[in-house]
Amino acid sequence: MTSLGIYLSLFVTSFLAATILPMSSEAVLAGLLAASSEPWAILIAIASAGNILGSLTNWGIGRGLAMAREHPRFPVDREKLARAEGWYRRWGCWSLLLSWVPVIGDPLTIAAGFLREPFWIVLALVSIAKIGRYLVIAAVVARWV
Repeated sequence: MTSLGIYLSLFVTSFLAATILPMSSEAVLAGLLAASSEPWAILIAIASAGNILGSLTNWGIGRGLAMAREHPRFPVDREKLARAEGWYRRWGCWSLLLSWVPVIGDPLTIAAGFLREPFWIVLALVSIAKIGRYLVIAAVVARWV
């Protein structure tokens, strides 16, 4: 596979993994770091960019859902919505530092959009979380390769 193909595959996998689709970008990155001759900094940057953009897509989906909140066919039960809002408001934007965690990270970024968290705050906190996670993965791979 060419470098472009590797980079594109990593970007798409990382992007989709940050959405509600059940995918693992960590395994793909770790495999590429261990087996590929591509520069590690580029692989980490591409995985981070894809994952951050995926989370920002979730944030945008949340913003769109907020506009449809009063629609009779709104897909979320009002009680569950109130509980999620309470949890997010309790922990605030700092909970976005957990956006890298499987299962809870994607809903957190959607909630941030739904509750109209400012874009720049979401971008900064999600970037710290996502880049940090990939740096830890690279450190673990470096120790074992």
